[in-house]
Amino acid sequence: MAGSSFGNILKVTTFGESHGNGIGAVLDGFPAGMDLCEEDIMAYMRRRKPGQSAISTARKEDDEVEILSGVFNGKTEGTPIALLIRNNDQHSSDYEQMKTIYRPGHADFTYDAKYGFRDYRGGGRSSGRETAARVAAGAIAAKFLKEMGIDLLFYTAAIGDVMISRERFNRKFLDSSVTGMPDVVANQQAMGLIEGLRAEGDSVGGIIEGHISGVPAGIGDPVFNKLDANLAKALMSIGAVKSVSIGNGIFAAYNKGSDNNDQFEADENGNAVKKTNRAGGIYGGITDGSDIVLSCAVKPTPSIAKDQTAIDVNGKAVPLNVKGRHDPCIVPRAVVVAECMSALTILDAMLMNMTARAENVRRFYAGKDSE
Repeated sequence: MAGSSFGNILKVTTFGESHGNGIGAVLDGFPAGMDLCEEDIMAYMRRRKPGQSAISTARKEDDEVEILSGVFNGKTEGTPIALLIRNNDQHSSDYEQMKTIYRPGHADFTYDAKYGFRDYRGGGRSSGRETAARVAAGAIAAKFLKEMGIDLLFYTAAIGDVMISRERFNRKFLDSSVTGMPDVVANQQAMGLIEGLRAEGDSVGGIIEGHISGVPAGIGDPVFNKLDANLAKALMSIGAVKSVSIGNGIFAAYNKGSDNNDQFEADENGNAVKKTNRAGGIYGGITDGSDIVLSCAVKPTPSIAKDQTAIDVNGKAVPLNVKGRHDPCIVPRAVVVAECMSALTILDAMLMNMTARAENVRRFYAGKDSE
């Protein structure tokens, strides 16, 4: 299978299936010398872990990460970092009826069309379970960015028609928010919506927002490796994500140029700053030094306990009511996935940027000569 790797200098490859022995990732190109242990990664894994609340899947996975290589004496070695997460709570029998049926909203039909074969147990590689490996790798990138003063703030902005209030925005509440909403009132409203839909055997989607501060100006490239293009690819590669916006996103299409442009002014130190940030911190594919602002739309979980019409491998319409353990809303657990994919993308772009100027290369090797 092609397409299981992402990145340029910093490259992550994920492996494994939802109901196989385990899943994992190999992170190649990460610099040597950063302190790293399993707990650094587990802080992120716990945010994605299933079975932690009344609105997530009942599947119980420890999601313990084992570092197999690339770390010695608590520091990264500069060699590939291999990460393993074992699957412990597969109920593969839940999917027996799917051997010959293509579920609505899933990749069952398209997998068969491509490969002539598919792992029907939870979707195999197309399962949301694969994103745990992305989080394991992305946690390492996020730790490095944090050490460089780059802050990634990701949260749930909406679930169904329940939206957060900017006036009630409370970052500290995110640590205890079941929905990932930084708004106590909206969190409770969304909980009620999700629980009501689950009782009906249905599901709901939502919006994830991200604010990334501290990224210096000049990161990204102006043509095919635009930072916004690579962020969009990273986020769209998450199976449940159906659209991505940077800054004003689609709403820019409805503005006049005079309303959409971010005008510049000088701050008290004489540095150029923008009066607004409608572009979301990126111009021409390159950061301008202001916050990177993005959002992505997450679809409702397609596995629902309602009567639907599916087709079987012979093209015959058949009734279907999906059994098994599924999230009535995947958005809260997808927040950290979006954050980690963004971290991988930005760190990769920053590593690539180190060779953008001859003076940077000369300065690096001049320093080496003086050691």
